[in-house]
This record gives sequence, structure tokens and C-alpha cells, in this order.
Amino acid sequence: MENKPDDKKAISVRIKKKTEPKADPALLFSQNEIRRFVTEFVSSWIRGDIIIRFPTAAELAKKIPLSIAFPTDPSVNAELKIKEHYVNQLSIIAGIKPASTDEQEKAISEVFKMLLMFRSANRIEGKIISNDLEKRIEELEKTAKNQGKLVEQITGFLFKPKSQSKRAQAS
Repeated sequence: MENKPDDKKAISVRIKKKTEPKADPALLFSQNEIRRFVTEFVSSWIRGDIIIRFPTAAELAKKIPLSIAFPTDPSVNAELKIKEHYVNQLSIIAGIKPASTDEQEKAISEVFKMLLMFRSANRIEGKIISNDLEKRIEELEKTAKNQGKLVEQITGFLFKPKSQSKRAQAS
């Protein structure tokens, strides 16, 4: 049998829709919501929208006052270890550092805990920007619409024609 351009073959394709795991009603956030928070947090940090003030060696030394007497300050190593741990977790999450699925989920949980810790200790400066582009566009459109209304009100007030009675009084 020869394939002719006129021959039409029916192809059957099945698409399996990925279903969301059912959320545990006892939990405040689902795994997907935690993943979204972590994504927004890390993306904001990478873009420079937020600054994380990691504990400094001086702050860590206050917790260990005897360390000042020693020539090698362990608080400096502690400061570096905190930053290295954070970057290591980000490398796992981003897929730069090979890790199993369980290790990736653990890294996401670790970064989420760090986010909570940094926020509760007031160590985050700036605003964590949402990656939800549609939501951000809606907010921008709403702001632009409100500003447009304000401009119309101001120009209407400034350039309002004088009424006949005011003109008569002025004469």
C-alpha cells in the first residue's frame, strides 16, 4: 500500500490532565503555595527587589562573648556558613546542584523557614514581588485607571467654565 497525500489517517491522542493533590484542610498552606512563596522570595532576592540582612559576625559574636578573646573568631565562620547554607539550598531548588526529589522538597522547606525567620526578625528590606504576571498587570491597570480619573477631576476643576451668575456679578 502506497502512501498518497490524499490518505488521511486518524491519530488518537490522550491528554492526561495533571490533577492537584488534595489540600489537607488542617494545613494553612499547600505545598504548591509554599513553592510559590519560595519562588517569589528567591526571584525578588535575585532581581535585587529585596535585600536580606544575614546575621553578621559582630551580631553572632554578641551571642558568644568569649569568642573575642580568641584570635580566630568562630562568628565569622558562622556568618559564612549561614550564607553558604542559603546559597546551597537555592542551588538545589534551581537544579544547579544535583539532588533527589526528596532533597529538593527539603530545600524548598528550608528556604521557606528561612523566609519566615528573616521576615520575623525584620531582616528583609524591600518588597517581595509576585511572579503572578496577570495579577501584577491587573494592579497596574487599576492604578493607571485611578490616576486617569484623578487627572480628569483635577483638569475639570481647573478649567471649569465660569457660570453666568458669576460673570454677571463680576461685571
